[in-house]
Amino acid sequence: MKYLIAIHRPLGWSGAAQHDGEMTVYIDAINDEMVAANVRVFVGGLKDPNLATMIRRSADGQVSAISGPLLNAQEYVDGFWVIDVLDEAEALKWGHKAAAACRGDVEVRPFH
Repeated sequence: MKYLIAIHRPLGWSGAAQHDGEMTVYIDAINDEMVAANVRVFVGGLKDPNLATMIRRSADGQVSAISGPLLNAQEYVDGFWVIDVLDEAEALKWGHKAAAACRGDVEVRPFH
């Protein structure tokens, strides 16, 4: 089963200020461990949500692009992994490791 492990950050979190060398070592280690376990499908870090461009479709079918995040939220997704594991229990183990490595909350969610 494929699962998303998404790293959530509060608005105002400064990756540059808080993402120190030690965190990089831990994130690199979990990436290496996922590769060695043959569970990592894809991984990606995301830039600030204010750099997003949203494509909106109106009720009349018109499509337009606007700058900035779509959601007015107190948190945003900072990065993620897609993993392929046997079951939810294994996905949750990787989620715990991701939360520890990234020093933050993570969401573990299955794909359809």
